[in-house]
Amino acid sequence: MGSLVFQATLGGQVNLNGPNTASTFDIAVPATTGTMVTTGDSGTVTNTMLAASAYNTPGTIGSGTANSGAFTTLSASSTVSGTGFSTYLASPPAIGGTTAAAGAFTTLSASSTVSGTGFSTYLASPPAIGGTAPAAGTFTSVSVANTFSSASTFGFKNRIINGAMVIDQRNVGASQTFTAAAALAYAVDRWYGYCTGANVTGQQIAGGTTPTVTQNRYRFTGAASVTAVGFGQRIEQKNSYDLAGSTCTLSADLAISATLTTVTWTAYYATTTADTFGSLASPTVTQIATGTFTVSSTVTNFSTNISIPAAATTGIQILFTVGALTAGLTWTIGNVQLEKGSTATSFDYRSIGTELQLCQRYLPSYKANASGEHIAVGQNISTTQGYAVFPLNVTPRVPPTGVTVSAAGDFYMMGLAGGNNQCSALAFQNGSYVSASLLASVGSALQVAGNGMILQTYTTNAKLLFTGCEL
Repeated sequence: MGSLVFQATLGGQVNLNGPNTASTFDIAVPATTGTMVTTGDSGTVTNTMLAASAYNTPGTIGSGTANSGAFTTLSASSTVSGTGFSTYLASPPAIGGTTAAAGAFTTLSASSTVSGTGFSTYLASPPAIGGTAPAAGTFTSVSVANTFSSASTFGFKNRIINGAMVIDQRNVGASQTFTAAAALAYAVDRWYGYCTGANVTGQQIAGGTTPTVTQNRYRFTGAASVTAVGFGQRIEQKNSYDLAGSTCTLSADLAISATLTTVTWTAYYATTTADTFGSLASPTVTQIATGTFTVSSTVTNFSTNISIPAAATTGIQILFTVGALTAGLTWTIGNVQLEKGSTATSFDYRSIGTELQLCQRYLPSYKANASGEHIAVGQNISTTQGYAVFPLNVTPRVPPTGVTVSAAGDFYMMGLAGGNNQCSALAFQNGSYVSASLLASVGSALQVAGNGMILQTYTTNAKLLFTGCEL
């Protein structure tokens, strides 16, 4: 082994030692000015000293193994690219997954959509909303059966007025007698009843909690020798015209005691003239359909479909009947509904104010709340009589033609000069769509002819029912 010694001016020396070998090695010294580098050197090698091939194949970041390709660009404001990512781009991993999925992930931003050939399968058959399995087709709409999508959901759904039996202007909850073989008699508002064989009684009663919670129902009580009882409602042409040519559903809560088990329903329309149904003895109606419900002593809701013919544009009549409602038997009915469509929906509970107004179209009325209420004004035509004009709160179907008075003595005439004189008579004079004129009388010459007068209530029993507006 040989050595080459460099003697330093500071007293030290640098020894350049050759290896002890039997072979021959040639070391080429570059023909350039520079500095020799040793393994113990640092900070001397620069990038100008390295050939390009030395760093075009870098190792994996953080790894000691080399990886093919070139890492060219990485910044916060741009994208990652380079030939070293060709394998990743050709087969990126699934979103949220750990395994590779075929296709290219091309776009993802908050303001745009996810797209790319790698999503073709997903886009062709997306999973159902809220589900795990894909569902074919398009999610276009949502509806709740028989509620939002029902043909009769909005507006005047129930064409029956007072189907819940809550308005009773005539009897105010008191019992009423129906005379056998007589003309039909109106009971709770809008409903008429009749019987054959013997008299029966009917009355508004308290409701119950089954099948649904309801405040009132109507009940007939039978008697010996009764052969039939009927209970019905006539629906004005203007409230039923649009039902012509459609399917409707009739429903009702029904119960009957003891031996009777059948309630028959029948639908009619006025044959020729609008809102003209005739009388019990001489009806002018055409039958649409009829059927039966098998009823027990437990109040149950029943329903049936009725196909209304195109000719039924003149008003509709719905009638329920039972057979021999003899002594000790009762028949209960409530929540009657006639609606457009083939499905029975929940009962249409309208506000009490709305239901009362609907009823007063057919029965304008007044019921005293206290004595001394001023209800009409007018003028004395003599010392014993005077006209009073009573305003109607609701426009009637037709002008009234008569009045039923609780008792003349429930009212009195008050003169402008003072003095309250109890009426001896109170009679209907004429009616219009806005008012009805009454002739009030007193027993002796207590009024001043030509003076104005006020009709007032004398007792809380005072009641006026203006007739002639019903169907």
